[in-house]
Amino acid sequence: MNTSDFLGLFWGWYLIIFFLILSLNPSRIRQIFSDLNDEKFLILASLFAIVIGLLNILFHNIWEANWRIIITLMGWLALYIGLSLFIFPKQTVSFLKFINVKLVQVIYILLFLTGVYLLNAVYEVVPI
Repeated sequence: MNTSDFLGLFWGWYLIIFFLILSLNPSRIRQIFSDLNDEKFLILASLFAIVIGLLNILFHNIWEANWRIIITLMGWLALYIGLSLFIFPKQTVSFLKFINVKLVQVIYILLFLTGVYLLNAVYEVVPI
């Protein structure tokens, strides 16, 4: 299994599981955002996002016009959010809260569809 397939499976399953957790237990969203006010949680979350994003970028920084670019963008997004949370915690948390309140349904659907798309790209159930 090559790196693109592995990360496609990882991100695809992660996004679908995350979508299901948030859909079946909406109180988790409030809990996550209340936890972002705790500095210890914020530091751990930012470091985790930085590590995941950096590892993703180091192993898969492919800028092709196909499904692999989604994996690269996920890595860069994780790195950006992690660095933003670490360097500018208050501004980033307030921005994330604003985005979540305004676009929660759109974000949920995009999470699910992106996960399904990545899994389909790797498993090739429906040819792309």
